[in-house]
Amino acid sequence: MVFDVMFLRSCSLVVRRICSRAPVQTPLRSIGTSRTTGKDDEEEEKLDLDVWKTVMKTQALPENQSDPSPSTLDFNRELVEMWHQAGKFVPKDITDEQLQDLAALTTKSAKKKFLKFLAIKEAHKISKKEKRENKPKPEMITDGEERELKNTFLMKFWSGSLDRLQNWRAAQAMRFGQPLVYDMSYERHMTRREMENAVSQLMETEGFNRRSSDPFHLHFCGLTPGGAYHRELLKRYGAETWERMLITDTASQPADVFPREDLVYLTADSPTVLRQFDHRKVYVVGAIVDRSIQSGVSLANAKRLQLATARLPLDEYLDWDCGAKNLTLDQMIRILSTVKDTGNWKTALEFVPKRKHCGFHQMRTGKTQFVRNHSAAPKNKTDGHNRGRERKTLWEEEG
Repeated sequence: MVFDVMFLRSCSLVVRRICSRAPVQTPLRSIGTSRTTGKDDEEEEKLDLDVWKTVMKTQALPENQSDPSPSTLDFNRELVEMWHQAGKFVPKDITDEQLQDLAALTTKSAKKKFLKFLAIKEAHKISKKEKRENKPKPEMITDGEERELKNTFLMKFWSGSLDRLQNWRAAQAMRFGQPLVYDMSYERHMTRREMENAVSQLMETEGFNRRSSDPFHLHFCGLTPGGAYHRELLKRYGAETWERMLITDTASQPADVFPREDLVYLTADSPTVLRQFDHRKVYVVGAIVDRSIQSGVSLANAKRLQLATARLPLDEYLDWDCGAKNLTLDQMIRILSTVKDTGNWKTALEFVPKRKHCGFHQMRTGKTQFVRNHSAAPKNKTDGHNRGRERKTLWEEEG
């Protein structure tokens, strides 16, 4: 009798789990169940609690289905936080824009390299902030305080006066200076990291040009408003400072701003060598940073615009050792500004990194001649005195 009652109770519980979502009520005890112990009551209460949890979960499931699933940005943020806790070299703080760039990467190694790059930038920023905070502040002279003046023969030149002088030169260059064009139509050929490097080089270019004695009139052609270049420049300079910049920025192509016959596109792939700097020409430099070194991109753009091309005389002056003959944007402005002022390519090409070449050809001519003459000398012992005299003569001529 007891077994039949327990079987009926279990069947009723199963039916209620399937057909009903209401909490299961405890069935009334019959007379035959008076022999059961308190352990059976606890099991029944546990079963009722489990059924109630199941019913509540099934009722709450349609409401939770409307909640959005974790986005890709949240997933990448948790990934960065997990790698940071694991001791990997990743940034502590990361923005949503950087997370979007991270989500665009497909491989794990690419993500690690990008996070390492951000961590290095963050470390440099923290180091600069600490140096700025630890830098001793200059003493201020109050009304009741007297300080002994330093004895110096140099006049104190305030930074404000220097800024006004440089701005005046830049304003004069916008009116009377020789134009120098930077072609900004290479956004699709660069990654986010290359874009940031290009903007950093452009900022260095503008600073060097403003500090020079005879600056160029800089033109940023092909600068699309709201594009990647424009957004990064506004981010670095700020909107107010960018509006006060003494440069000309336009979305037009160089051929739409200047006469086509006056333009010369400087590219390392050009077959024509720029042997003499022409002050009447308008030189165009491609504002591109290409770590993968896609050869022919700037030359193809110049041909599309139907412009004359030229390359710097690197092979004619330098003994090139390794690496591509592509220079950074700030190196280009230094070379062009120096050759414009001095007219000497040897002085201008001093700005080419020493790691890429073994020196100038003129510096190696004497040594090569000496080695050749020494190896071609006869091996007769009686001619040793004559060889020493010839050798001394060669060194004197080289000196």
